[in-house]
Amino acid sequence: MSDDLLLSPRRALDALLRPRSVAMIGAARRRGTIGGEIFHNLISSGFAGAVYPVNPRASSVQAVRAYASVREVPDPVDLAVIAVPAAEVLGAVDDCAAKGVRALVIITAGFGETGPAGRALQDEVVRRARAAGMRVVGPNCLGIINRDPAVGLNATFAPVWPPAGGVAIASQSGALGQAILEYARDLGIGISQFVAMGNKADLSGNDFIADWELDEATRVVLLYLESIGNPRRFLELARRVTRTKPIAIVKAGRTEAGARAASSHTGSLAGREVAVDALLQQAGVLRADTIEELFDMAMLLDAQPVPRGRRVAILTNAGGPGIMASDACERRGLVLPALSPATEAGLRAFLPPEASVRNPVDMIASASADAYRRALPLLLADDQVDAVIALFVPPIVTEAAAVAEAIREGTLDARRAGKTVVTCFMGKHGIPAALPSLREGRLPSYMFPESAAIALAHAARYGEWQRRPPGRVAELPYGAVEWVQGIVRGVPAGQWLDGAQVHAVLEACGIASPGQRLVRSADEAAAAARELGGRVALKLVSATITHKTEVGGVLLGLEGERELRGGFAELERRLEARGLRAQMEGALAQQMAPPGVELLVGMTRDPDYGPLIAFGVGGTQVELWRDVVFRVAPLTEVDAGEMLEQIRAVALLDGFRGAPPVDRPALVEILMKVAALADAVPELCEIDLNPIVARPAGEGALCVDARMRVG
Repeated sequence: MSDDLLLSPRRALDALLRPRSVAMIGAARRRGTIGGEIFHNLISSGFAGAVYPVNPRASSVQAVRAYASVREVPDPVDLAVIAVPAAEVLGAVDDCAAKGVRALVIITAGFGETGPAGRALQDEVVRRARAAGMRVVGPNCLGIINRDPAVGLNATFAPVWPPAGGVAIASQSGALGQAILEYARDLGIGISQFVAMGNKADLSGNDFIADWELDEATRVVLLYLESIGNPRRFLELARRVTRTKPIAIVKAGRTEAGARAASSHTGSLAGREVAVDALLQQAGVLRADTIEELFDMAMLLDAQPVPRGRRVAILTNAGGPGIMASDACERRGLVLPALSPATEAGLRAFLPPEASVRNPVDMIASASADAYRRALPLLLADDQVDAVIALFVPPIVTEAAAVAEAIREGTLDARRAGKTVVTCFMGKHGIPAALPSLREGRLPSYMFPESAAIALAHAARYGEWQRRPPGRVAELPYGAVEWVQGIVRGVPAGQWLDGAQVHAVLEACGIASPGQRLVRSADEAAAAARELGGRVALKLVSATITHKTEVGGVLLGLEGERELRGGFAELERRLEARGLRAQMEGALAQQMAPPGVELLVGMTRDPDYGPLIAFGVGGTQVELWRDVVFRVAPLTEVDAGEMLEQIRAVALLDGFRGAPPVDRPALVEILMKVAALADAVPELCEIDLNPIVARPAGEGALCVDARMRVG
């Protein structure tokens, strides 16, 4: 092991990821077994430290002296890899604790994945390991790899030793992990570290992300996860790491909806995948649908500068693929700008008359390698271009290898200019003959134009994330949290706050609402008319009737004592006709709100991801239009601002058909306050502010109706 590694400060997971010595418990003399393959990989991968096979039934393993127990190893042991039957694992853990081992990789299956008995055994393994200060990967895992030449660790039973590079991978699936390693090798993607986490009994993706943040060899982090164990920590950690290193993920189980009994608008619109998407978007994490798409992103992000914008020029020798690339770019939010007159003139100077010098640039099938060499610098020098997709369809007269070398030479100045270049050699991952030049030039190559466009769109979005400000999290007014907690503590679990309590919560949080009075009789309604003045709305108050309009429980535009008195009696008649009079607890007399855009702000609490904050088009048809976006708390003003931009009806906020633009800062503040309230008062499980009436810019926003439920 190098002197630099020995002298450098030790980090939390160094004993696991950068061990100075490894004991293989369950090392086998015979290849073809798990214990035999792991030990072979350990000693054949160039590991810089010492390897000690542990096998009580052998004096040597694969020509290396063996020990009956890890306790008998004469030197200190950083890492123990355990591949013995499940019934023997606890004994091996105890031996490692006695020896002073600092980290464990438990390959053995038969634990939490098998049911309650296996879960109990797994919990005991972790308890004993933690008591001894040992961290655990697994159980039921493929193992770990570190391709740093100063480490050279291959503690897996995979037959693949991938090339070294800047991509770190954590996989929750061992079987898929092996396929990932093979795919990386075939594409020539260099790996810095690889971890198959198995059951994640102790260490999870969060722990490895934290380590890779500080790992100089790691430039890109890839994750395959079936669950995000601690979403709150993941958000905090990934938000920080993605400022400097991209994280891309395939999250399995997309089709499972979150099962919850939701009686609010917000709850009925939220699902588990809504929470996952919100979390990843807020953390700046790129989400892929497939492993192939994940590696398409990795090829670009590891090799090329992050795009400075979404403006793409396409260079091709075939019209069809150019059109396909153009369509794919526009579908993914990329823009094909008009090229400058100087760029078009420069292209016209050497391309044939039949060629098109507009974007996409079609040099036609006769284009030579030299045409690519001359065209690319012109496109990259254009101030209207942030990235270039170079497409090549092999005709009979032009060799792919020559074109690849020409593209490499034509993009030599691209990195200095901060421009991004991707290629598509239409064949199996770039056509083998072209790959050496492309890899030398660190130019990612894709089989089809759509793949190149999708990877570039992901990278452009990541660049936007890096450039956006981090934002601030709102704080509620002094004393508001204690005041609200005092209100909800007196409400039984599962019950909705009454109108007066809701109004008190809104007032404490600084969320404006019209003047209102809770009335329980026609006489009280008449008195409210005198107090409130002007036009008044009368709304049913009931702990059991969720949607008031469905039972005729809302009367609008009432004015004066007579109309309010008659309105209360009318509500009673309507409920009586439906057999619901006993569920009427009174009515809320509320000043009519001025006209504006009706919107929804809400919160529902996911059991794993915590508070989900909703924003969208409000009113009585929320579930019909379903134009709602979600984020997880805590929420910054940047997050809230993005929510406003991402609803389909964003034009309503900007002044649709001559209406004035709404007060966006007021909406952002309401969103942040609801998120802060949900974070600070976990007893609240659902909040619906619907509608929020957004007034013109500078005039604020009013919460006209609100519901809050205690969980």
